[in-house]
Amino acid sequence: MEYIIRDCNENDLPELVELCGKHSQYEQVNYDAKGKENLLKKALFSDSPKLFCFVIESNDQLQGYFSYTFDYSTWDAQIFLYLDCLYLEPELRGHKIGEIVFDKLKEIARQNDCVNIQWQTPIFNERAINFYNRIGGTGKEKMRYFIDIEKTF
Repeated sequence: MEYIIRDCNENDLPELVELCGKHSQYEQVNYDAKGKENLLKKALFSDSPKLFCFVIESNDQLQGYFSYTFDYSTWDAQIFLYLDCLYLEPELRGHKIGEIVFDKLKEIARQNDCVNIQWQTPIFNERAINFYNRIGGTGKEKMRYFIDIEKTF
């Protein structure tokens, strides 16, 4: 399987939004693509990016992506890398691409003096959980909550 992992660029945004939609379906959550291209453009390509993204390209098509942010841990009193999204189209899974993604994330975390890498996955995503355990990840069971600000005002 031939593929490349590269920085996301502005021309990738339509395909990235499409992959986000597929990712949300896989994780069984709602996704509205409306306006996402412009919002991602602002987050990724401003002078002070809030989000960082790489894409996985195979056969001249985007077939995966991973995005991350840097955050601060009160308990560790240090910066950590938060892997926000990791998605691979089904035909790319099982080819050790995830291991290469995590090697890249570890290097980015080291370069930015991060204490660790954090991420989450749905409890039903057994394949991902097995992968994360295999590469040395440690799981913590928590519930993730959110408040939709638009619906509370």
